[in-house]
Order: sequence, then structure tokens, then C-alpha cells
Amino acid sequence: MSRLIGRLPKVGIRPVIDGRELGVRESLEVQTMDMAKAAAKLIQDTLRFPSGEKIEVVIADTTIGGVADAAACADKFKREGVEVSLTVTPCWCYGTEVMDTDPLTPKAVWGFNGTERPGAVYLAAALAGYSQKGLPAFGIYGKEVQDEGDQSIPQDVSEKILRFVKGGLAVAQMKGKSYLSIGYSSMGIAGSMVDVNFLQDYLGVRAEFVESVELLRRIDEGIYDHDEFEKALAWTKENCQEGKDYNSPEAQKSAEVKDAEWEKVVKMTLICKDLMNGNPKLKEMGFGEESKGRNAIMGGFQGQRQWTDYQPNADFTESILNSSFDWNGIRQAYTFATENDCLNAISMLFGHLLTNKAQLFSDVRTYWSPESVERVTGKKLTGIAKDGIIHLINSGSTTLDATAQQTDADGNPTMKPFWDITEEEVQKCLDNTKWPAAIAEYFRGGGFSSQFKTKGTIPLTMCRINLVKGIGPVLQIVEGWSVELPEDVHEVLDERTNPTWPTTWFVPRVTGTGFFKDVYTVMAKWGANHGAISHGHIGADLISLAAMLRIPVNMHNVSEDDVFRPSAWSAFGEGLEGADYRACKNYGPLYGFKD
Repeated sequence: MSRLIGRLPKVGIRPVIDGRELGVRESLEVQTMDMAKAAAKLIQDTLRFPSGEKIEVVIADTTIGGVADAAACADKFKREGVEVSLTVTPCWCYGTEVMDTDPLTPKAVWGFNGTERPGAVYLAAALAGYSQKGLPAFGIYGKEVQDEGDQSIPQDVSEKILRFVKGGLAVAQMKGKSYLSIGYSSMGIAGSMVDVNFLQDYLGVRAEFVESVELLRRIDEGIYDHDEFEKALAWTKENCQEGKDYNSPEAQKSAEVKDAEWEKVVKMTLICKDLMNGNPKLKEMGFGEESKGRNAIMGGFQGQRQWTDYQPNADFTESILNSSFDWNGIRQAYTFATENDCLNAISMLFGHLLTNKAQLFSDVRTYWSPESVERVTGKKLTGIAKDGIIHLINSGSTTLDATAQQTDADGNPTMKPFWDITEEEVQKCLDNTKWPAAIAEYFRGGGFSSQFKTKGTIPLTMCRINLVKGIGPVLQIVEGWSVELPEDVHEVLDERTNPTWPTTWFVPRVTGTGFFKDVYTVMAKWGANHGAISHGHIGADLISLAAMLRIPVNMHNVSEDDVFRPSAWSAFGEGLEGADYRACKNYGPLYGFKD
């Protein structure tokens, strides 16, 4: 079940029709309603929320032939909690009379490509109406002509419907939720300077700030579930193998001190969960205010340096929260950023909402050219890594799912939504992770960092929101793959940085031109020190979501054929990326004010 307060959003389907009676409307009733039912089935059979619930689809009680029918549909959708609108039709309709006019609802129109009735003509008229009214809508129109009685949904149409719905539901799920900032700005990282106006104006998300001293108060005053703590500590001792201590002998801590640190980081994990989403057990203990949480859909922990110079780091907390399992079993991953990098948390959240899977948080740390690898290891890079690799590595919040010990139906390494993960796969993820003591030079207060490497070759998409003065937010997207280097090569490269941290070797898909000329250029053009990485090639989904939020995409390697934005974007020029910037500026943030 969802951890968040508020109903899950529903998808509404609006079957619109030619309103002329005495033969015309009557002849189209069944075909039009069947289109709506087919779209509803596609959505319900294919998509789920990240929390595991199925998507609920609401269809208008009648076909919509005019203003009165449209108003009745709008009233039903409001009562039912519909927050994503898909209009379908096989025929001509009265464009502005039957349209959905809610400015905050993501909307799309599917016009049936058939010759018997002018569905394409209506689609063009409707999209023109939406453009005139300043209500961007996605147009969906199949490439192939279908027969009048064909109730199937062509592949190209289904892809666009699902892409639109995934993006629309992501928008709806964020609205009204919170970003929980524990502490504030970390080590001068721009992304950890939480921009409350950006969160509200573009995502409809409120910023909630809690000083990290609150963790110490709750630890000292016992404001956490003590039974769960005992369970969590026992599970941690059994499943979280302490790794090699890389500290100098004089900096290494005693077993007693490490045991105390383990207890503290487990308590920190429980408390961060409670701060995000509350815990009814705390109310039973007499802590009513603390039991309510912050209704946080994402969060971040400042850590460095004020906390980590004094207390154990939150690497364990961040890694466990971002994983699809803990001592309570297999469950939905949290979205929780290290160093309180709010912009990376948002980017992680985008990936989580679109894929339902746990997310990686990494430094985009090092470009290794083939020549550099050969110089330091004596070995050549091969396969898809032959032209160079990027080292993704960070002390904190990369999910343990990124060990890639889960497998698909063919036995290949992968990452899955939590409901498809088996207990055996959880154990493999844990068994392939070690927890070395934190390096004292970085973390004077101690703690433990996860240490693993991502297995195999799996498709990945890295993205990042950046804020640019004078422009606002922009989104970067890079599709590519993880690669598993030979152990002797991995060890040499990994030992040159901090080997206590989890590593993913990443190869972006390059094109030979522009920002994707080669691997080095991708690294050089990346806009910040962090990246959010999701399993799968989801660049096209991210582009559609960004358009709904009015966030332009400044860098991506998605095929132009897969770029799907509202139809109004074509009015802003032929070049897709320039048009995206102009359209986003014209419409302004979804919940804010235009400049």
C-alpha cells in the first residue's frame, strides 16, 4: 500500500463523439465506447503504481457529444479523483465543445486512423483548440489505417498511450507531497541548496526542513519503535557483512565502537523513515506529533560535514532506504538522496515513478579513456566498453538492487519492481554487498559504506535536473549500459579512488556528433557532480514527463522518432530541442507564474 497521504490518482477516459443525432451519433456509440474500453484495458493490464497498486481507470458515463456531456464527465472525474485525461474518438466531433479544459490535468487525444469517419480531422481540430487556449495536449494517431470494426490498439498507439499515462501519473503523484530536507546545504553542493519555489512551481511539492539534530533527540529520548530496532539490528548483523577496514591502523576503531556505530545507523534508518512518512507506533508511545511524518515522497540527508564530522554517516541509512527490501521484507524503495542533493532526489523520483524500480545515486566521477585504462592496467577495454567508460560511484544512496543480482526470465541480470523480486534475489543482493568502515579522512564520525559492483550488462538511463539562472530547470538524459570489467581491471581502477563505495561502470550510447560525439564529451557536458540512474532505457518517458512539467531537455541521446511532446511544441520551430525551450518558456511552470 502507498505510504503517502492522499488518494492515488486515477486515469479518466473521455469517449467523444459527433453530437448529431437521428443516425450519426447512434451509429458511432458502440465503436466510440469500445475505444475507451480498449484503452482502459491496455492501461490497467500494463501499468501499476510504484507502491504496487493497480491503476484505476474511470470512463465517462456516456459518450461526449457537446458541452453538457463534457461538463457531466468533468463532474464525474472530479468526484472520482481523476488527474490524467485521455480523450478517444473514431470520428469528427465538435472540438472546443467536447474538450477537457482543466489546466492542471495532463491531457492527450487519441484519434482513430480510419477512412470511414474523419477521426484525424477531429484530432487536428481538437489539438488546434488546445493550442489556442494554452492547454498543451499530446496527440496520438496511428501510422496505419485501421478498419472501422478493428478494436485492436496498434503498437505505435499503445506505446504513446502508455508513455503519456506514465508521465501524467508521475505528475499527479508528486502534486501535494513533500520533499524532506534533513539538514540543509552540504559542502557547497548547489543541488543541496533546496529551492522551495522550484519544487512548488514545477512539481507542486512543498519543502519540509528538519534539522539533523532531530535524529539525535529521537535517539536520546528513545523516539523510535524499539521492537523494530531489535529486529532491524538482528537482521543487519546477520545480513550486512562488515568489509575490509581501509583506514590506517591508528585510525581504525575497536569492535566495541563499531558495534555502537552499527546500532546508531540502524536507529537513524528507522528515524528517517518515520520523519518521511510517520509511524503509528510512535503515537502509542505518546509521541503523537512525531507519529505523523512529513508526507514525503522523497528526501535527502545533509550529512557532510557538520553531521559526519561528529556522528556516523548515513550511508547505511541511504542505501537501505533506497533498496527494495529491509528487515521488514520486500517493499517499495524510498527515494532518498545523499548530501541532501534535492535536484538529484527529484531526478531519482522521476525514474522511480516511471519504472517502479529502485534508483541509483552516483557521483559522475571519472572518465576512463581506453588509453588510460591500458596504461594503468596493461589491459585493453573490449566490447561496448572499448571506447571508454564512466565511473559512477558514491558513498551513500545507491540502492543494493544495483548489485544486479536479480534476474529476468532468461536468467540475465536486471532490476525489478519490488513485487517481482524473490527472497532468494534479496539474499544475493545482500551477499554481494560488503560494508567497510567509513574512511576517517572523509567521515570523522565513522559509519559504514556499501561496497559492491554492478553485475553484467544492463540497460541504464542517467538523468539530472539542473537549475540555470535566466532559464530555470533543465533536464539532462543519457541512455547507456552498465559493463562488468574483468576483476583485475576493476580492482586496479577502483583502488585508485575510494574502494569502500559501490561502483557502476557506465557506457553511454554515443552518436558521433554533438554532446554525444564520444564518451569523453558526455562526461564533459554533464551539468553537475551527481547523476540519478534508473534501470532501463527510459529517456523517451523522461522527455514526455519533462514536457508536462515545462522543463526543457538540454541533452539527450533518444531517437527523434521516440520524442513525444504535446502537439503545440511543433508551433515553436522545427528543431526539437530549440522548440522545447521556447515552448516551456511560453507556457511556464505547471503550478507557477510565467515570467
